[in-house]
Amino acid sequence: MPTKLLLLITLICACGQSARGRDINLPESAAALSAPLDAAPRRGTLYRVSHAGRISYLFGTIHVGKQGFFPLEPEVTRALAASSALVIELDIRDEAPFQLALDKHGIYPAGQTIVEHLSPDTLDRLLLALAQAGLSLHTVERYKPWLVANLLVGVELEHHGFERSRAVEYFLLDAAEKQDKAVRELESADYQLALFDTMDDAQQESYLRENLKDLDNGDSLKKSEDLISAWSSADPPRIAAVLRELTSGDTVSAAFMQNMLLGKRNPEMASSIERIMQRDQVAFVGVGLLHLVGEQGLPQLLRQRGYEVEKLY
Repeated sequence: MPTKLLLLITLICACGQSARGRDINLPESAAALSAPLDAAPRRGTLYRVSHAGRISYLFGTIHVGKQGFFPLEPEVTRALAASSALVIELDIRDEAPFQLALDKHGIYPAGQTIVEHLSPDTLDRLLLALAQAGLSLHTVERYKPWLVANLLVGVELEHHGFERSRAVEYFLLDAAEKQDKAVRELESADYQLALFDTMDDAQQESYLRENLKDLDNGDSLKKSEDLISAWSSADPPRIAAVLRELTSGDTVSAAFMQNMLLGKRNPEMASSIERIMQRDQVAFVGVGLLHLVGEQGLPQLLRQRGYEVEKLY
């Protein structure tokens, strides 16, 4: 699978992230790091976690971006500089594990295609969406419905100027490399993409139909722009409102977000952060913004485990 297509597929995956592509321009992190920090606005949200003399910083990221998002806010830049390790969901510099996970969880075995797994009506809707995105059925015929849905959302975001190659993770990784920091992962590509593969055929078709509907009526772009805007302005009420919207309602998409993002991943991430804090004197943890929100968010889960958690902004 071409790297460009990998990037588009994973643009909007709540769980997946892809590696750097040769045909994708990286954010100019070096220039951003040397820019005047006082001019950088607050974005996302930042916490300091303390326990037994050890410190971690939790920073909320988004997995797409624009060059104007950098440099990051001074408190974030200083926290990263003071840390001995950068911790992210996945080290997105290595494409091979992600490709293996896609082959395992997102692609049908030889001889099967998506056509056999969709109703005629859903297939007709998919063909229209593919045509609008400039893709052919042949391009995606072996992809499972959840993968096609994420691909189409990714294509739309890129068409509106939000690039996976300018995601916050790339900025953090580039800074960590320049500062000679260790990079640690909270999860694996196989773990993340396996979550989507827990949906059965009926759920995957519903997930695809829901996303096709949102793409058609403009809700998909609006939800993404709402999240990006809330992150860009470090607006807690708006961030919380986005999470409520994404996890509310009787849809497969909302249930997946609620059960997997919050119910499964967050507690496991909290346990991983605990293990990392036992290893590193100071760790900077950058994870998707919505992992840090609400009663099931990482800050609250760590407080429940006896950690002192201070919101810096």
